[in-house]
Amino acid sequence: MTVQTEDSFAPALSLLGRLVPLACLLGTLPALAEENVLPKASETMVVTGTAMKVEVPMAETPRAVSVVNREELDQHAVQQLDEAVRYRSGVLTGLYGSDNNTDWFKVRGFDAASYLDGNRLFGTGYYVWTPEPFGLESVELLKGPASILYGEAPPGGVINAISKKPTATPQGLLDLQLGSRDHRQIGVDVSDALTDDSRYRMVALYKERDGVLDGTYNERAYLAPSVTFDLSDRTSLTLLASFLHDEGVPTNGFFPVYGTLNTSGGQIDPATNLSQPDYDRNRNTQISAGYELAHQINETWEFKQNVRFNYNDLLLRQTYIFPTYEGTTAYRGLVYRDGDTKSGTMDNQLVGYWNTDRTEQTLLLGIDLQRHVNEGQEADNYGMGSIDTLHPDHGGFPGFDESTTTHQKSTKGQSGFYAQHQIRWDDRWLLTAGGRFDYVETHNISEATSKNEKQYDDNLSLSGSLMYLADNGLSPYFAYAESFEVLPGIDPNTKNSYKPLEGKLYETGIKYAPSFLDGYINLALFDLEQTNSLVSTGSGQQTQAGEVTSRGVELEGSVQATEALRLTAAYTYTDAKTNDTGDGDRRASLIPRHQASFWGNYQVLQGPVSGLELGTGVRYIGSSVGIGAVNADYSPIYGSAQVPAQMVWDAMIGYDFAKNWRAQINVNNLLNDTYVASCDYYCYYGEPRSIVGSVNYRW
Repeated sequence: MTVQTEDSFAPALSLLGRLVPLACLLGTLPALAEENVLPKASETMVVTGTAMKVEVPMAETPRAVSVVNREELDQHAVQQLDEAVRYRSGVLTGLYGSDNNTDWFKVRGFDAASYLDGNRLFGTGYYVWTPEPFGLESVELLKGPASILYGEAPPGGVINAISKKPTATPQGLLDLQLGSRDHRQIGVDVSDALTDDSRYRMVALYKERDGVLDGTYNERAYLAPSVTFDLSDRTSLTLLASFLHDEGVPTNGFFPVYGTLNTSGGQIDPATNLSQPDYDRNRNTQISAGYELAHQINETWEFKQNVRFNYNDLLLRQTYIFPTYEGTTAYRGLVYRDGDTKSGTMDNQLVGYWNTDRTEQTLLLGIDLQRHVNEGQEADNYGMGSIDTLHPDHGGFPGFDESTTTHQKSTKGQSGFYAQHQIRWDDRWLLTAGGRFDYVETHNISEATSKNEKQYDDNLSLSGSLMYLADNGLSPYFAYAESFEVLPGIDPNTKNSYKPLEGKLYETGIKYAPSFLDGYINLALFDLEQTNSLVSTGSGQQTQAGEVTSRGVELEGSVQATEALRLTAAYTYTDAKTNDTGDGDRRASLIPRHQASFWGNYQVLQGPVSGLELGTGVRYIGSSVGIGAVNADYSPIYGSAQVPAQMVWDAMIGYDFAKNWRAQINVNNLLNDTYVASCDYYCYYGEPRSIVGSVNYRW
């Protein structure tokens, strides 16, 4: 429901009035239960809580979830967040090549929301947050709609980066790296006790690396202190902060179809910079501060509060070419952004654990508050001259008058109330049901378009699941979930505000984690639909009549085959379709139907080369379609760009050559294959060979 008057509070309060008594009723259930208390799920924790917001084993999570721990991040020498999940099913990364100021994900054919420690990393336009992988303990991926727990978000899912926090055992790390593209990095990670009841962790990093395009680079400084206080035997408080500063020339890998996918007139060198490297600039400062509070009220109830404040300051000057489909002359435009984003999030959770004769129950009640403000000067200039794509000459740049920029400000506030109840029955059945009501207010001011609009949206999101736990480790399940995403603007057809995009997921699968197997094998079949998508009206405007669907299969497994050998494999089939042109269903651009990956890791445990570790893997990305031509009236011809499949080979060798010392070399795209990763108006080259060598000392 979407209206533009203050009357929108009425349905919100009405529905909230119905939810609160329900929550109170659920809250009285522990009093009716027996006094025998269920052991907290954190005692067998495998997942930190991204999928359920309570700590449960991954094998007992009735949704498709992937986890990448710190060991794997180190094993693959991950440099950007999107690199962390490219050996997992259901997720597509690298579709726009190697970008030095943005992480790109497609999950089950849709965008995904990025979170840090359960807090939304708000992004709008070019204002995005880029977590530093060296400061992370793990990365968790929840596939599919997740509005029940996280509120307004795209239907692809949630990518939650988990920060490093103080450890109970003192430890330290000094890491040095050198690599291709003049990669240089030094990182320090130390955790120790402050007093008997407190401990700290300090993570710091500095790195430099050239981009894949001529004249591009990025320098990064990162600092992340954290402190944990044991205020009592029932209460703990962790304070977290981070500072990140990027300075460089952005990588803008937008290439025309002619010269990349169509090479009849010659091929454009993948390192060619069609932007303006002597003018382009990316300066980005990210500051985050907050706390995590946990208090055990009694044997049944626990209260958690997660608060985070984020500040992102950006100066972006980026020149780009317009799409061209024939010839070597490309006209150019310019994006200019100089502003900041301020975000505040607070998630309050009340979690109860209890049991009866035949059931073990977990009840989650929560209130989630968010506010995000983006403000700054901006310009989109479409007259920045032209450039020859095969033989670029950057001397004809006309320059840009930065005093012509205009002011814009956008504000988004979200209030969410949610409840989720899980019942474990006879140690065999897991039943989960939940609902969440959100109220979202957006306010957009744009001097360039003379726009000053307020919009009010509310939404009820539901979810439910059923899982059976067999003795042999097989756990079949069925799940349903919903999502919604606010879409600002006015529908020219109805003259009303756009309705939120709505996503629905039907998922069934089997998880296999028997007691004799150190690992897991997960199979999931999903049917995901997004409605209220925008459709072109043929007059340069868009109305809401579209539908995007994604159906497919995911198979993922990771097994410690022997004490020395670990194998990880994934396969994804995705049939993504859209009707955003109003001409019927068509295959969605960018999304391959088939993806597969395999990684094997072998450690020598004894003998003269004990400590040697070898790893190798392949990533297969199937063929996809895009826009590779236009009609006489310059309307796009969808599916005319047929992007061939590609397979990339990665490898790693590491050696523990002395006590606490380790050397490692990682090579991605070992054969240095040149390939087009995807096309959609533009084409994007895949990342060329990348080499990272490291030496680290741990204590």
